[in-house]
Amino acid sequence: MTILTRLSTALLLSSVALLPVACGENKDAKHDKPAIETADKAPAQPTKPVKKTDDEWKKELTPEQYEVLRQHGTERAFSDTYTEFKHQGSGTYYCAGCNAKLFSSAHKFDARCGWPAFYDAASNENIKAIEDFSAGMKRVEVRCAKCDGHLGHIFEGEGFNTPTDQRYCINGVVLKFVPDKPEENPETTAEEKE
Repeated sequence: MTILTRLSTALLLSSVALLPVACGENKDAKHDKPAIETADKAPAQPTKPVKKTDDEWKKELTPEQYEVLRQHGTERAFSDTYTEFKHQGSGTYYCAGCNAKLFSSAHKFDARCGWPAFYDAASNENIKAIEDFSAGMKRVEVRCAKCDGHLGHIFEGEGFNTPTDQRYCINGVVLKFVPDKPEENPETTAEEKE
């Protein structure tokens, strides 16, 4: 082997060794939360606007949730939240900041964009859309109507085969997932009891 070949091989191996660190699980060391929080039952819905101080938000949210919800940040594309989202079954998605019902799994689809995508909002009264010119172009920002947290953006006319021709491109870290409970089959239950 020549020196150049050895050097190339060493660089390639060191890059591969660092890959798990760069693409590792999206967990906050302080809170040790999964990429998308999952709950066993639907949370109580906020009945009025949720207002908290900046310090209160920082204590309740992970640093990444705080960055997205309160600072209008964007999580990394194709992160663990996206992978987790693609494998979640039927259920409902709530705001990680205030528990407001936002989306149903019935409206989710894989837009292959690197972020969770929905073609409709499950509870439109908990979603508000605001024109956004922050990236030097006109976009429509999606916010939680209860806590005013940044969720993502809405895009239209992209040619997806969905009923609304819309893509709610949502940051997964701001979602809380509650899976549907499986329907109990009385016959199966009777057999299991015997």
